[in-house]
Amino acid sequence: MTIHGGPRLMQASKRSAVPAFEVMRITDQIATRRAAGHDVVSLCAGEPSARPTPGTLKPAGYTGPLGTTPLREGIAGHYRNWYDVAVDPRSVAVTTGSSGAFQLVFLAAFDPGDRVALASPGYPAYRNILTALGVQVVEIPTSIETRYQPIPALLDAAEAEHGHLAGLVIASPANPTGTMLSRADLTGLVDWCRAHGTRLISDEIYHGITFPEAGDPDPRGVTAVELDPHAIVINSFSKYWGMTGWRLGWALLPEDLVGPLEALASNFALSPPAPAQELAMTAFTAETYAERDLVVSGFARARQLILDAAPALNWGVAAPSDGAFYYYSELGPQLERFGTATAYAQALLEQADVALVPGVDFDPIAGDRAVRISYAAGEAAVQEALARILAFQAR
Repeated sequence: MTIHGGPRLMQASKRSAVPAFEVMRITDQIATRRAAGHDVVSLCAGEPSARPTPGTLKPAGYTGPLGTTPLREGIAGHYRNWYDVAVDPRSVAVTTGSSGAFQLVFLAAFDPGDRVALASPGYPAYRNILTALGVQVVEIPTSIETRYQPIPALLDAAEAEHGHLAGLVIASPANPTGTMLSRADLTGLVDWCRAHGTRLISDEIYHGITFPEAGDPDPRGVTAVELDPHAIVINSFSKYWGMTGWRLGWALLPEDLVGPLEALASNFALSPPAPAQELAMTAFTAETYAERDLVVSGFARARQLILDAAPALNWGVAAPSDGAFYYYSELGPQLERFGTATAYAQALLEQADVALVPGVDFDPIAGDRAVRISYAAGEAAVQEALARILAFQAR
């Protein structure tokens, strides 16, 4: 299927036109028929029978390439619950972490030589995965004036300089800055992408970890599929649910990418991790949401410690930390002492045993003037770290 997205046509990449792994397609059918009550005898997969060996974990079998039907339905229900938006479970692709989702989506959507725009500073894996796949990365330099997010005027300039942008990757809340796109700002980007035939890929992994003002109509963030059913949304159980090591993410796909991505997934990974999918089914209960919101409240208190300490830190321009659990700031006067953020971070680690990240990973051009603090470690760790940083700078 071809989507008419404006003056240009968007379609699945040529390289995603690979045959699906038939065994995994049949495995998916087996699960569907068994769920419907059929007594299916499977002689299909090269999968040892699930008899536990004494002293070992119970084996877990393959699932469908895009995940189990109950989990895909659970994720669709999550969008109905949080955003009041209808998502077809068949458009949900469960993946091995959000990293697996990005790899599969980039392979399915873009061919070598296509141009994909990214905000800078931004999460380095976008750039590195795209580059490894032969896609041309177009960096969009952002600043405090655009709240470290891309805007249509910057996209116009990038397209005028580089040519047609096949894709745009956005993140809200963003890593490393923590900034978020308002509904109006996201609508502007959706409209620009539609008019230019550009695929929009929205990284929403930090949704739910937000610090809204009272009365904010979108306290958890705005999902791109509310505004455009052809947008690609990527998320994960890693951040809000804290399931980093279970390696489970998902993508919401437009209709034209479901088949290509399923074919790629069935060959690349066969299926997402079965035990992780089973555990993830507990994520969508009222009790779990309440528990995780308490964790987010702890992040909010840790964030406030940093905001309160900002005058004493005496660094430079900082991004508004709307969400996620990051504080991104230029070092200002500290650069005069250390020269680069990398040198500052190394000295801080060696002399005060505090680890933070220099910004060069997130912005290869200007990032060595900034650092990122993650306050995911919680209030006590942040409070101790701030005391050590202030003592270190006073020496």
